[in-house]
Amino acid sequence: MNGSERPGRGGGRSLRSMGLCDQVRTTAAKIAARSRAVSIDLEALETVEPGPPPTLDPTHHFLEGTREEVARWVLALDAVNFGSGWFGELRKRPGCSGYTTIAWALADHARAHGPWSARELRALDTPAVARVLGQDPRSDLMVLYSQALRDLGSWLGRRDALEAIARADGSAERLARLLADGMEFFDDRGFFKRAQIVPSDLALAGVAEFSDLDRLTIFADNVVPHVLRVDGVLRYDEALARRIDAGELLDEGGVEREIRGCAVHACELIAARRGVAPRVLDQWLWNRGREPRYKALPRHRTRCVYY
Repeated sequence: MNGSERPGRGGGRSLRSMGLCDQVRTTAAKIAARSRAVSIDLEALETVEPGPPPTLDPTHHFLEGTREEVARWVLALDAVNFGSGWFGELRKRPGCSGYTTIAWALADHARAHGPWSARELRALDTPAVARVLGQDPRSDLMVLYSQALRDLGSWLGRRDALEAIARADGSAERLARLLADGMEFFDDRGFFKRAQIVPSDLALAGVAEFSDLDRLTIFADNVVPHVLRVDGVLRYDEALARRIDAGELLDEGGVEREIRGCAVHACELIAARRGVAPRVLDQWLWNRGREPRYKALPRHRTRCVYY
């Protein structure tokens, strides 16, 4: 499967008329059909094995508060659930990935002081965020994190977290659309990775219910494509493989979108064959990516606010 699809920031009229999840599926299928640097090995799709069901680790995630507190904390975590292109610069906690380092620091802060209120979020500056996360305030990523958290505070306005979530009327897809329309850093046209992961995380945290969770696609980042590459499902041409193996940063767009798009489309095919929801398949693959044999090999890195 070959080609590249890069919808403009305005989005096509036909795509915009679709539901958010169908937009992602359509975009990914077009990318896979036209991709030049990335291909899908249909035979290797059979090699993907099931894993444990999705969960949130109660040590690294703040799950012990009231429903409102946990919901507010999940929104804050997912507001900064990006930055993998900078993770090599993070001061990581011993034995922790970049994601776990950030999640655990936010959980510790919530346990000591409570999750940030909407008003507190709006007042955050970069030094305050860096201090909570144990990072260098001069980091470009900390600047982006503080902006993302202030944006969340503005999006919440005078609402508490559960009130804001209730605007989705029990629809994961509708909540993802509200987030993407309301905050720039969630507006990941074509993939909506972080907008989709929010309702999934809220459901896993036990603070919200959605009737259409299984409508969600995988959450297109750089871990799942890496696992698919190592397992032989995704194949990169020699030039792209050399760049990734050398640790070269990829620009946003172009081959980076081919990688993510082909991963989404491959997972749609795998999910259909396995009879499993894509969001569950995503967790199987993401958890597998934490194993030493996957972490020993370079994955693609892009500095963006979407993953």
